[in-house]
Amino acid sequence: MEVLERNWRCEHGEIDIVALDAGCLVVCEVKTRRGTGFGEPVEAVTVAKALRLRRLAAAWLREHGGHAGPVRIDVVGVLCRAGHPPELRHVVGVGS
Repeated sequence: MEVLERNWRCEHGEIDIVALDAGCLVVCEVKTRRGTGFGEPVEAVTVAKALRLRRLAAAWLREHGGHAGPVRIDVVGVLCRAGHPPELRHVVGVGS
């Protein structure tokens, strides 16, 4: 993936990462946790959050002149437990 923008903000919220993946515009939410007491990091992205990410993607597209290809929402979960290397989980196409 080619990262186009990080921490893009507008009045509706923030997109952690905007990237291109083989012509597909990817809006990516990154969730980091130190443990799983409240579930896996990717589980923090609820249906409401996924809908908000769609609205943010539309706002980004309006500001940047659109995109001819497909758009998708991804979530990257980062689990940082003491004494262990970080664990990454990439969920492609949330809410598709």
